[in-house]
Amino acid sequence: MSTICLYGSASGGIDARHVELAAQVGRLIGERGHDLVYGGGGTSVMGAAEAAARAAGARTTGVMPKALMELELPPQGLGELVVTEDMRRRKAEMDARADAFIVLPGGLGTLEELFEIWVARTIGLHTKPMAVLDLDGHYAGLRTWLEGLVERRFARPLVFEVVHWTDDPADALDHLESAPRDRVTLPSSEIVGSFADFPDDGGAPGRAPGAPGARP
Repeated sequence: MSTICLYGSASGGIDARHVELAAQVGRLIGERGHDLVYGGGGTSVMGAAEAAARAAGARTTGVMPKALMELELPPQGLGELVVTEDMRRRKAEMDARADAFIVLPGGLGTLEELFEIWVARTIGLHTKPMAVLDLDGHYAGLRTWLEGLVERRFARPLVFEVVHWTDDPADALDHLESAPRDRVTLPSSEIVGSFADFPDDGGAPGRAPGAPGARP
């Protein structure tokens, strides 16, 4: 058994298919013997995932900052509610309790959470598997833009190797359960010196001039 951290929208009025997707994910989390930690809301994607996970036997933990207690309204029956001082502590608490991460359709808050754990993964701060469950191309534009960062050498190809993109809930859970937890470490800019030193094929990076092991 592991604890899966789920990120997703709390906004009402979104396409019902996203809410239905969240319910499928929550049900699979419970049926496969996992627990759920998430942002604590009782509405939209977050609420549907929590309710379905709990109904399928998962222990559910919601983490919510004080400022949102009256806005996102934690659901009745939630296994545990953790109230934090602010958003930063909220994310840190969710991350600490998680063994893996799944990202569902969401807005700015979901994107913030995605990027924070993604960056942490690529620099070796954690080795927890990550999956982005994308329905009907919700994140397609974002992914295209991110691939452009790689093409323009603002990011290395390796960053995409630590995130599993899928539109199938079962496939997302399969990945989280089976993915190797190898540590991925990208060099800091102080060592690399220039993104021009990055190889095109995603292999080992070069060294900055004057750095130990630098190429002549």
